[in-house]
Amino acid sequence: MRKLKNEELERKTVAEFKAAPKTPLILILDNIRSLNNVGSVFRSADAFLIEKIYLCGITATPPHRDIHKTALGATDNVAWEYAESALEVVAKLQKKGVSVWAIEQTEKAILLNEFKPKLNMQHAFVLGNEVRGVSQEVVDACDKALEIPQFGTKHSLNISVTAGIILWDYFTKMKSVIFA
Repeated sequence: MRKLKNEELERKTVAEFKAAPKTPLILILDNIRSLNNVGSVFRSADAFLIEKIYLCGITATPPHRDIHKTALGATDNVAWEYAESALEVVAKLQKKGVSVWAIEQTEKAILLNEFKPKLNMQHAFVLGNEVRGVSQEVVDACDKALEIPQFGTKHSLNISVTAGIILWDYFTKMKSVIFA
């Protein structure tokens, strides 16, 4: 078996990416400390054609060399916006009819494997700080919470790993709608 060369991968240009139909998902990063995590989220968002990322609170914004190191140019493709408050972004999106979910371990959280997104509804997922998670006030404002089942001794995943898992899951559940 031979590894494919980059030119064989049929990747989109930046213009093709921007014109392509998007996965109806918005990400909200709530006070992410690590610039490498921010860059990784951009790269995963690019891979799954995510509509937009909101960078909130202390979350760093492009351009920055540490974000670029892991994003590998995805900050040029994926739409993003800085907002001081994740809470305000949640309220703004809800007013537009977006269903906003905290990615967090909460009472009554829906397990990812049981999550069935509504095909005619846009969603937003809030990812929280590496130590404290999604702030409680933001969790309180969200419509629901989504939890990735875990079976080991640790009770959390790195934010960039979490983003990759939830984006893949959402994309696979929505791809028939996206590419209809």
